[in-house]
Amino acid sequence: MKEACTLTNMTYENLKFYCNEGLVPNVKRDRRNYRVFDEHDIKWIQSLNCLKSCGMSIAEMKQYLALCMEGEGTIPERKVILAEKKETLLQSITKLQKAVAYIDWKQRFYDDVLSGKTAYYSNLVPELLK
Repeated sequence: MKEACTLTNMTYENLKFYCNEGLVPNVKRDRRNYRVFDEHDIKWIQSLNCLKSCGMSIAEMKQYLALCMEGEGTIPERKVILAEKKETLLQSITKLQKAVAYIDWKQRFYDDVLSGKTAYYSNLVPELLK
């Protein structure tokens, strides 16, 4: 389990939770009843990390896993799920880019004020409005 955590960059608690939730199917156990992860398990756990980063909830991951377990015939459904997550991520990227652009603009404004190039004004303090 510790090695699997290292290979997947996941905490012990998270990996145990995922296993207990049924998100890592067919996990084998050794003679002491410890979980044993093979290469396929590790790759799937890495995929779970990615799905989590995409914003999938546990319920959505379970739905996705169930479709994967059904086989190739569910690929169209899985593609729809991933396309929806991608669209949400792209919207998040756009929001973040706008936030970064605002910070860049504000930093340039402050630089211009500090250098004397621009007079200071504030939208918050009425007497300092431009």
